[in-house]
Amino acid sequence: MLNLSVAPSVCGIFPKAKVYSTSSVPSLMVSPISCSFSIGSNNYSSWKVAMAELVDDKESTGKRGILGSAAVLASDSGAEKEVGHSRTFLDVRSEEELLLGIRKEAESGRLPPSVAAGMEEVYENYRNAVLQGGDPRADEIILSNMAVAFDRMLLDVEDPFVFSPHHKAIREPFDYYMFGQNYIRPLIDFRRSYIGNISIFSDVEKKLQQGHNVVLISNHQTEADPVIIALLLEKTNPHIAENMIYVAGDRVVTDPLCKPFSMGRNLFCVYSKKHMYDVPELAEMKKRANTRTLKEMAKLLRGGSQIIWIAPSGGRDRPDPVTKEWHPEPFDVSSVDNMRRLVEHSGVPGHFFPLALICHDLLPPPPKVEKEIGEQRVISFHGVGLSVAPEINFSQIAACHENPEKISFIPVSCTSTVSTDWLYTDFVIVVDSPSAVLIVVTLILRLLVLD
Repeated sequence: MLNLSVAPSVCGIFPKAKVYSTSSVPSLMVSPISCSFSIGSNNYSSWKVAMAELVDDKESTGKRGILGSAAVLASDSGAEKEVGHSRTFLDVRSEEELLLGIRKEAESGRLPPSVAAGMEEVYENYRNAVLQGGDPRADEIILSNMAVAFDRMLLDVEDPFVFSPHHKAIREPFDYYMFGQNYIRPLIDFRRSYIGNISIFSDVEKKLQQGHNVVLISNHQTEADPVIIALLLEKTNPHIAENMIYVAGDRVVTDPLCKPFSMGRNLFCVYSKKHMYDVPELAEMKKRANTRTLKEMAKLLRGGSQIIWIAPSGGRDRPDPVTKEWHPEPFDVSSVDNMRRLVEHSGVPGHFFPLALICHDLLPPPPKVEKEIGEQRVISFHGVGLSVAPEINFSQIAACHENPEKISFIPVSCTSTVSTDWLYTDFVIVVDSPSAVLIVVTLILRLLVLD
């Protein structure tokens, strides 16, 4: 029996998990993970207090951005070094000038009509979302952040950036990382947000300092997941926040409204299986590109001290079309196994941790997977949640079976409807794969954030 214990988090205590062999639960084909939770009303209240204290500390010690705001305004510092680039958006002083700038750039032919329409839609939705937060300086934040965002989008249309298989975050002369942080920050209701198992994140940092590699196996909710993760960890675990490498699909590195945010993240660029055959004649090119990325990943892992985020589902979580319930998408078995092999063959100690993320209300994906680039972006001010579960040891799990070589780590889907009643009781849930901890913790986060 393998015990997976969980230490207290900033916001409370998340699950203790135990992995049992098939001899103890013969009816199951794979090792079940039993997660037992004891969450009382007192602990639940302490989570809120702890997160509020974390936010207060963030606000009191945060770096000051332009115009004296607490790091919520995007800065155009570095843009002045870009020779020949239009300053249409950087010189605006009002909403009217900002929107007029979009129309002028579209009329001149520098902005494609579809991109211009998307920019206007994003502005309206972003403005409404920031206003929901009730910040007394919301108008200033909106104008500043959208002006810089539009400037970056226009620059990429003028001179499209091409991502390499392993893209390193661009921090100068323009700091795309902080641009993304400060753009998304005013959309998060930090007082209704949660971080689980901070002690495990600290353990992850220690492993990285020792030269080990770490892989976070996660669900995927929005285009802004990397920024949201970094925002939640920037105070307690800044090294993880800034050095995480995300396995990213081609859509976030080709959509002109999304590319500037991707440029500020460390990425391994791949083509998702879900879109591999959208254009059949490009399928072979996409496969070759994925092979190049895997080689880059293997090379980097051999050097050690790498932390990689991957969503084995290959896409964002979406609600059930009938029940409208949100659950993590099932993992692709080959994606998990390929990553396991890469880590094992690197010659450097490696560790796998399940990561659960809840933030779909902030920037929900379209109800269905779309082939075309340029999706509608609905934006809201909302709480978010993040938690990491104890390390998964594939070898120890497989050793519980009579035929370890035949073990397949298959995903599960959680389809039951859960009410908030269990928040104040003890209960045990049994599910049947290593991704089970992620599913359970995601359900916890969902209930906490929506409370």
